[in-house]
Amino acid sequence: MITSKRKFQLIAMLVVCLIIAVSAGKNDDDEKPAWAKKKITDYSDADMERLLDQWNEDDDDGDPDDDVPEHLRPAPQIDLSNMDSSNPENLLKASKKGRTVMTFVTVSGGPSRLEAEEITKVWQTSLWNANIQAEKYMIDDNRAIFMFKDGSQAWEAKDYLVGQERCESVSVENKVYPGKGSPDGGKDEL
Repeated sequence: MITSKRKFQLIAMLVVCLIIAVSAGKNDDDEKPAWAKKKITDYSDADMERLLDQWNEDDDDGDPDDDVPEHLRPAPQIDLSNMDSSNPENLLKASKKGRTVMTFVTVSGGPSRLEAEEITKVWQTSLWNANIQAEKYMIDDNRAIFMFKDGSQAWEAKDYLVGQERCESVSVENKVYPGKGSPDGGKDEL
């Protein structure tokens, strides 16, 4: 007796075989260039380069800036007419859209490295739950880096982090913001 799981596997294999057969019959040997009739093990570097060019020929999917390193991408266009000029953080937020930003977070109370890791892991999970993607790296017993691929999210994360009981300080773009766990209770900026 064939189980439903086994039936699914057989059907999937059959579909894959059909796709391979159809795609293999796409070109006749008469239409192929001489270099394409060789066995793959006999390909020279030039043949491999031609194969790569052929592979990339129709690859127009995605953003053209995806292949360009971040520091070579054009800066985001900022519309100052719609921006609130009374809050300079809005300008920073807009200028860092799509750029990587690192935020340094210090945990208060002299925690052990394991305790600080657990606390920052909870913070990272809370940020992820709020759709703020942050990667966390411990750099000291009580310090972590939160890295944001979309830098505009760093300021939203800063607002969350400074409100946490065990957050001593948050540093974004060389500006330090005291947290609720700082000696002055996060009232004055450092």
